[in-house]
Amino acid sequence: MRPDTPAENVDHTAEAARLERTAGLYPEDAEHLLLQAAAHLELAGDRPGASALYDRLLASSTPLEHPHLVRALKASNLWEYGHEAEARAIIDGVRAASPRDPAPWVIVAEALESHDELEAAQETFTEGATLLLTDVTDPPYATRPILYGRHRVRRMLGVAHDDWDALADTLHSSPVSLDELHDPKRVWSLGSENPAELQAEISRLRAELGAHREALSRPFPVAVLHWPADELAELLAAYPSLTAEYPSHEEHLATIEASLRELSASGTPNLGIVTGTVPSYEAFSASEASSPSDTTLLPQYATTLAARGRAMAWPPQRGVVCWCGSGRGYGECHGIQNA
Repeated sequence: MRPDTPAENVDHTAEAARLERTAGLYPEDAEHLLLQAAAHLELAGDRPGASALYDRLLASSTPLEHPHLVRALKASNLWEYGHEAEARAIIDGVRAASPRDPAPWVIVAEALESHDELEAAQETFTEGATLLLTDVTDPPYATRPILYGRHRVRRMLGVAHDDWDALADTLHSSPVSLDELHDPKRVWSLGSENPAELQAEISRLRAELGAHREALSRPFPVAVLHWPADELAELLAAYPSLTAEYPSHEEHLATIEASLRELSASGTPNLGIVTGTVPSYEAFSASEASSPSDTTLLPQYATTLAARGRAMAWPPQRGVVCWCGSGRGYGECHGIQNA
């Protein structure tokens, strides 16, 4: 999640520098940390500096986990300071690549929308929805911005609702409907001299802001810790007291899936899985001045990995291999009960 704190409350330049230093200490997390640094530079008004960080990531010899996301962010940033032609070329490339991650679709579509390219924005949102949501009965939490953005743009274009617009309405939980929030006439109300109209618009804006802040309140997934078989064996050999926590690897995997399904059934959104390693866990426990045998450290370690951008969304999207590392598709492995 990108920061949106106003520049007058945060020294975004200093925060970007801190994140760059942290990336140097944790090269395995450099992609996530440098993206955060670039976002801070954008908020500080240093768009060329942000572009330099995006270029640094794209030129890295280490393969990126989310290359399409980096390109989408770079395009959005470039367009904001006069590099429209380059931005359009990158956006075309992202769309042609058909990424399975919803975030690049949202970013490039919103870039088009913000520059009044409403038809192109609608096409982009629709391409993302078609790729990621066709035959999906319960859209993953991360894909909802595609549906909401598509609804917004189509409302501005004045086109009739379709099935995906209806689905967006169903998923939207705010007391103010999407049709109201996305009504083009709202902007006219902001210029009204009628106190009742202004008050009504303030109520709508508060509802929209509340929904936005609710999304921002979960910048990282609610993460469950996963140990691959070899890492768990090494962990238990070094710290036998943890056997009570992890009786077997098979039981560990079953517990992860059961816990996530229980959280999902309770209405908890934005779930994820983080994969631990023994050296990383030992370093974390040392930083906490504690012992790796302390079971209370395990959820804290999971939260820290998630905060560093190491979480994989659960459940995996259609066609993605299972989180357990078996190599089989999720629907043929731990997700078979959901198939």
